[in-house]
Amino acid sequence: MLNRRHLRVKVLQALYAYHQSATRDVAQQEKNLLQGIDKVYEMYIWMLSLISEIVAYAQTDATDRANKHLPTAEDLNANLKILTNRFVVSLNQNKEFLSALKKYKVSWTFEPELVKTLFTTLKGAPEYADYLKKTDDTMHSDKDIIKFIFKKVILKSSLAEQIFEDMFIFWPMDKDVLQALIAKTFKNFTFDDPAKNKLAEVTGNWEEDKEFIVELLKNSVRYDKEYQEMIAEKTQNWEPDRIAMMDTLLMKMALAEFLKFNSIPVKVTINEYLEISKEFSTPKSNSFINGILDKILIELKGEKKITKTGRGLIE
Repeated sequence: MLNRRHLRVKVLQALYAYHQSATRDVAQQEKNLLQGIDKVYEMYIWMLSLISEIVAYAQTDATDRANKHLPTAEDLNANLKILTNRFVVSLNQNKEFLSALKKYKVSWTFEPELVKTLFTTLKGAPEYADYLKKTDDTMHSDKDIIKFIFKKVILKSSLAEQIFEDMFIFWPMDKDVLQALIAKTFKNFTFDDPAKNKLAEVTGNWEEDKEFIVELLKNSVRYDKEYQEMIAEKTQNWEPDRIAMMDTLLMKMALAEFLKFNSIPVKVTINEYLEISKEFSTPKSNSFINGILDKILIELKGEKKITKTGRGLIE
């Protein structure tokens, strides 16, 4: 699921788009931000649907084999055990899943070769052969073959990779989140009664997390000029065009958290943005951002402008 670091990255993307836009419409970027979060969940639903489609293709494959001109005995008696896989049967009866399929209009008919190709890969795997031989299956053991399909068949497929990248612009960055959502789903599906099995949630507490990202975006924009001046005072020896835009945005977001989010510890804020800078900015950004934020923080503390409560008390 999306943790606070992932959410900060989503805000960073929205903030970058805002500053690159000619209209500077914060309401539009807020809308885009929330849609971006929803896109992660949509991607999750498409992946669950693909898993289900691969399993269902066992019937199509069996029919095609039986209709061959000279079918073998094996062709005429294909093992269709996977069609009764407890995880997939439960998934296909899950009301949340069925509702999401309709909401996002999920259908793999636009790419018929994908499911066929992935099932062919599965059919040739020793792990699948072993699964078909087992007779003492449980929900736990049934999930093992589905995990194999997800990790070793779908995620290893260059065709699947390309299709998801074409469908979801942030696939390379959101792929890890998707894997966490799927892992959470495997953990949630433990009951034989489908009604008791729940899909993963996009965040741990969406109402609280939604407020966090919206306020972080708004405060970063609302106090942009003030934060820019604070940064400029500590970077007088740097030419403005030498400071990476991402570094500036990350520092402004950190300042917003210092000053406007009383429950977030200063150390947590600094550590989060330093980690994000390693992935989204230059090799030297980490030490640069850390140095500038430290200087600003000392000044803010001296002026008693930092107010933290609970776990966020400044040390």
